[in-house]
Amino acid sequence: MSFQPVLPMSGYTGWRFLQRTLDTQQAAFSDSAPVARATDQFREKIGEVRTAADLMANRDMLQVALGAFGLDEDINNKFFIQKVLEEGTLNEDALANKLSDSRYSDLAKAFGFGDFDTPRTVLSTFADEIIDRYEARQFERAVGDQDNTMRLALNAGPALTDITASGSNNAQWFGMMGNAALRSVFEVALGFSSSFGAIDLDQQLTEFKARAKATFGTDQMSEIAGEDAQEKLIRLYMLRTETSAPGGFSSGSVALSLLQSAGSLY
Repeated sequence: MSFQPVLPMSGYTGWRFLQRTLDTQQAAFSDSAPVARATDQFREKIGEVRTAADLMANRDMLQVALGAFGLDEDINNKFFIQKVLEEGTLNEDALANKLSDSRYSDLAKAFGFGDFDTPRTVLSTFADEIIDRYEARQFERAVGDQDNTMRLALNAGPALTDITASGSNNAQWFGMMGNAALRSVFEVALGFSSSFGAIDLDQQLTEFKARAKATFGTDQMSEIAGEDAQEKLIRLYMLRTETSAPGGFSSGSVALSLLQSAGSLY
C-alpha cells in the first residue's frame, strides 16, 4: 500500500500543519514501494539515454520525466513530447517556446536534447535532479487527491523558482500566467475574478503587476518569490479559498483574518 499524506485539517491551519510535518511526510512518501521502484529504475537507466527517442522508448522512465514537471497526463502524447524535447528552447520558434504552459519549456531545458550536442542526461547529478522533482510533484499529487488547494499551495514555491530562474520581470510574469496551477494561486490570492483570464494578455500583465505592488509592495517577481512575500501569497490564497467554500468564514472574520495575516509579515 502506498503512503497517504496526513492532512487532518483543511485551510490555512491545515497548511501550517503540513508545513511542520512536510520533511517527514515527504521522506515516507519517497520511501514507499511504488515511488522507490520508479526512481531506482530511472537512476539506473537514465545515463544511457542520449536522445528524446531513447526516452520515448522507455515508458517507465518517461513517466518519471513527465511526472517531475507535473505533465503526467502527457504519457501517451509521445510524438508531441518528443518534438518538444528535440526542438529544445534556444530557438524562439521552438515548440516549447510557443506553448503557453511554461512546464514544457522547463522540461526541454532540463533534458537539453535540443539545446546541446550532449544532453544533460549524462551529468552525474542529473538523475537526482529529476528524481527530487519527481518525488516532490508526486507528493503534491497525493496531497491533491485529498485537498487540491493544498496541492496548489505546495506547487507554488517550486514553480516560482522555475519561472524566476531567467528572463526579464515581464517574461517571468508571463511565465506565471502560463503555468495554470501557479496562476490559480495568484488569481485567488490577489482577488481576481474567474473571468479575469478572458481579457487581453497585456492588460492582464498590467493588472497583475498593479495588484502585486499594492499587496506585496513590489511588482518584481523575483522579490515575490522571496520567503516573506511567498508566505503572504500562500496565506492570502488559503484564506480566500476558505472564504469561498460552502460554510466559509463570515465577512467580518475574513477581513480580520486577512488583516492579521498581512500585519504579521511586517
